Amino acid sequence: MPDPELPTRLLFICSQNRWRSLTAEELFAQHPRVQARSAGTEAGARVRVTAGHLGWAEVIFVMEKRHAERLRAKFGDALRGKPLINLRIPDEYRHGDPALVARLRAQLLAYLEPQI
Repeated sequence: MPDPELPTRLLFICSQNRWRSLTAEELFAQHPRVQARSAGTEAGARVRVTAGHLGWAEVIFVMEKRHAERLRAKFGDALRGKPLINLRIPDEYRHGDPALVARLRAQLLAYLEPQI
């Protein structure tokens, strides 16, 4: 059981780690009860996801079903016992897009309400 005194560790995953997942990570940059990181599944990602990222995270959010599929295929063992949540946010937003920020906040609230 996680220690309620420690920040909850969230990992956000998209393809390139340039727009969606990076924006999600930045939402929590100054949050006292959440630590967030982000990574991408593709070879050209700004930060490419590793087993270390998955081991660090308590909760993993992906933007699309294909991201979850790639993680399961490559890192199945590292995902055991970890919540893997698909936010279903298509690759149609730029980094920091106000519509993306609003959508992330609305969707994440349902999963993180006790922490945020």
